[in-house]
Amino acid sequence: MARAIPKLVTLTDAAADRVREILSEREQGYLRVGVKNGGCAGMEYLMEYVDEIGKFDEVVEDKDVQIVVDSKAVLFLLGSIVDYETEILHSKFVFRNPNQTDACGCGESVTIVPIEVADA
Repeated sequence: MARAIPKLVTLTDAAADRVREILSEREQGYLRVGVKNGGCAGMEYLMEYVDEIGKFDEVVEDKDVQIVVDSKAVLFLLGSIVDYETEILHSKFVFRNPNQTDACGCGESVTIVPIEVADA
C-alpha cells in the first residue's frame, strides 16, 4: 500500500487572510515561498513577490488563496504549515516545518533536512 503524500504547504486561517490582504494591495503577482542558504543554522525561509510563476514552481491553493513554492524548496517544505502571528511589537509569517531539525537562538535561521523520496 502506498504511503500518503502530505500536502506540500498548508496555510492557517490567519496566514491565508494575510496573504489575501497583501496580494489585494498589489493587484497582481504572487507570493512565493522558499528557502535559501544563510544564517548561523544554515538556511532561512524566504518570501518574495513575483510577477510570474517559474517554470518548475509549484502552485498551492489553500483556503481560496494561491501561493507559489520555489521548485528548489519543495523537498525542504513538504508538509509545512505557514501561520501568521501578531504580537504586541511585531507581526510575521511563521513556518511550522516537520523537516526542520534545529534553529539558531534568534530563530531567523534553521537547519532543514530535505524529505527523502522513497522509490515507487
